[in-house]
Amino acid sequence: MQVLLRRDVKGIGRRGDIVTVSSGHARNYLIPNGLAVEATEGAIAQADTVKRTRSTREAADRDSARAIAAVFAATPLVVNAKAGATGKLFGSITASDIVAGVEQQFQVVVDRKHVEIAAPIRELGTHQVTIGLYGDVRGTLTVEVRAV
Repeated sequence: MQVLLRRDVKGIGRRGDIVTVSSGHARNYLIPNGLAVEATEGAIAQADTVKRTRSTREAADRDSARAIAAVFAATPLVVNAKAGATGKLFGSITASDIVAGVEQQFQVVVDRKHVEIAAPIRELGTHQVTIGLYGDVRGTLTVEVRAV
């Protein structure tokens, strides 16, 4: 049976996709829970509209992520931290610190789970950090750690 998914369903498809599932799964689970409707001509036309708007929105989001990645590459993030006389930090710079700095300096909200730090930042100086911005778009951010 062909159905039009009204929501993302793990293991089956994304919203707006027309998929073939067993009749029992469609009648007993997908349709009663509002996850899908039977694929009629009107539903197929609606699916095309949803796919077009989704692809337009994804392209715009990807373009804005690339623009943010370009800004990250051009401007270093300055983080102030307490350090000893030898340049060692009292503690370390974490992903949460980087997210707070990015939000303050660039006015961009980034999830801390998308910040990839190769090695713990425990010294003054410049360090490279990779930030996942959107899907396959990643930005390399230079973090400049200064003593307070």
